[in-house]
Order: sequence, then structure tokens, then C-alpha cells
Amino acid sequence: MNEFKEFLKEHRVKEKYIPHYVRWITRCYAFLGEEFSARLDGSQKERFLKHIAGQFEEWQVKQSDYAIKLYQYFLSSKEKADNVQTSSPEAWDWLQEEASRLLRLKHRSYRTKKTYLGWIRRFGEFLGYKAPEKLSGQDLQDFLTYLAVKRRVSSSTQNQALNALVFLFREVLQKDVGIYIDAVRAKEKRRLPVVLSKQEVFDIFDRMPGVHRLMAMVIYGCGLRLSECLMFRIKDVDLKKALVVVRSGKGDEDRVTVLPQSLRDDLKEQMEYARQIYKKDRKNDIAGVVLPRALERKYPNAGKRWEWFWLFPSQPLSVDPRTAVVRRHHMHPASLQRAFKRAVEEAGIAKPATIHTLRHSSFRSWLRH
Repeated sequence: MNEFKEFLKEHRVKEKYIPHYVRWITRCYAFLGEEFSARLDGSQKERFLKHIAGQFEEWQVKQSDYAIKLYQYFLSSKEKADNVQTSSPEAWDWLQEEASRLLRLKHRSYRTKKTYLGWIRRFGEFLGYKAPEKLSGQDLQDFLTYLAVKRRVSSSTQNQALNALVFLFREVLQKDVGIYIDAVRAKEKRRLPVVLSKQEVFDIFDRMPGVHRLMAMVIYGCGLRLSECLMFRIKDVDLKKALVVVRSGKGDEDRVTVLPQSLRDDLKEQMEYARQIYKKDRKNDIAGVVLPRALERKYPNAGKRWEWFWLFPSQPLSVDPRTAVVRRHHMHPASLQRAFKRAVEEAGIAKPATIHTLRHSSFRSWLRH
């Protein structure tokens, strides 16, 4: 148990909890009649927890559960140090390629694809590129525990990793690992969002240039996320009815929101600016803008139609990372984020405000709650 104690200290477990964790492990292994070197499966742990449930309070049972999870991770770390895994980086290259292909096939967004592939790469690094055919649910459990205990990630980050790796197991490796997921869970941290006063918002707007100012005002006035504003198409904005349609928002749902009348003239000018870029692209026979999902196959020329063009098009052309086609994309989020950050600093606002803060500060955000 001395090694386990040192392990807990290295992982910054509070000193006062260590003796309790050691006692729970000692009691658990004695009850099960197992050697301290043995890894426990889920059914063994449940037997012990059920055994103590009638003798101890609920918080003590939860503490015991947490101690057992930590001890299983400790044993896994020892095994990993003692045993050299069969390194197969080439096979992991194939896993990445196959995962990428399946994500495209299932029409997952480029951002989701990039995130999932990043987690698959980190999972491989954690396991020393263990041969894919030898991967098990225990490996997934150990990685998730590592993220919570060693890396101290947030619960949302751990859940993101879980989703990516469940996709890897179920879709790429054709393995079901649901019963194995019994890792230490990252603590959920709830923090109040940063909110700007109306005067602070206007002070920031006054220090933002042209199109960046307009985009920030649209986000604030309509209560949008940054990505929702960037992805507006011409057809999504109805100036006569003062309405905008948000396509594929969070949860892949569409919604309609009211457009402030004060933005109508500025948006009309922005549409005229976008039309000039649109005409230039058509004159130069540039590929049409990217379309959502399978629409490009169903309507191959729709991407060249005015109504599908971006409301906030990027000035330079770019290469579509999914198809390698040179086309017009919408403005990059970094340009607006930089302009907003600079305006916050110039306005002398000490709050850690970002573009997303405008959504929290919008009157419409209060209506949603």
C-alpha cells in the first residue's frame, strides 16, 4: 500500500483523504479474497459496494467507489510501466483514416471530425500505440481516469473524449465498450457566465471597425453564438419581416429570431457588399460555396446561387479541407475574436469578456431562461 500512498500524493490527492482510500482498498480486497495486484472487474466492485451499503452512509460508499477506481488506475499505471506494449503507429494511422472516412459518411461537421481525430491521436499516445486489435474497454477507462486525475480536465472535456473514443470503438473497431466505462469522473465546475452591462457593450462596439462591429451587434441583438452568425446565408435574413433563421444551431436544430430594426440598414449594405464578391466569383467561375449535408449531391449547382451565398464572406479564397476545392468560405472566427478582444482592452473593461459574452449579455439570453 505504500506505493499506492505515493501514487496518491503524486496525483495531488489531499493528505487527509489518503488513509481513508487505503482502508477502503484493504477492506474491499479482503472481502473479495483477491491479491492487491489483481485488477477488479465491474461485478466485483458492485458486490463490495452492495455489501457495505447497509453498513455505511451514502457518502462513504461513494468515497469507497472513488478509491477503488483510483486503485484500478494505479494498477494500470504499474502494468503500463512494467510491460512494453506492441507499438503499431502505422496501424493507428489507418484508424485515423478510417475514422475520418466514417465521420464524413455520417455527415459530422468538420469541427467534430477534427476534435474526434485529435482525441484518437491522444488516446494512441497514452497507450504507446498499443496494437488496435488488443484495445479493450479497460484502456478507455484508464484513459478517461488519466484525464480526470492526472490532467484534471473539466467534465465537458472528459465527455468530449468519451464521445470520440466510443465512436472509435463502436464504428471503427466494431466493439461495444459500454459496460467497461467505469472511470473516475472529472468534477463538474459550475461558474457564473461573464455578463457585460449595456454601456460596456456599447463602449466595445464604438471601438470595433466596420464588418466586425456589425457582426458583434448581430450576435448581441439576436442572442447568437459566433458560429451561427458566421454561417448566415443570404436566404436566412429577411429584412422586410425583420427575422433571421438560425440553421443547425446547438443540437442541430433550426430556430427563428427577431432582427433589431436598428441593424436593418447596415445589413442591407452588407448584402450589397456580399453581392459584389458573389458577382466576382461567378465571373471568375469559382466553385460554389459549400452546402450542408448531402445538398451538394442533390443540387450540384445550388452552391453557385445567390441565396446560398454567405452574408459575411471571407475576402480571400481558401481550400476546402474536406474536398481540396478552392472556394469562398465565410469569414474566419479568429478575425472577429481578435477585433473584439482589442476593443475590450481599449475600452478599459477588466472582465474576461469574449465574443460569446455578448450572447450572455443580450436581453434575449434572459428570455431563454
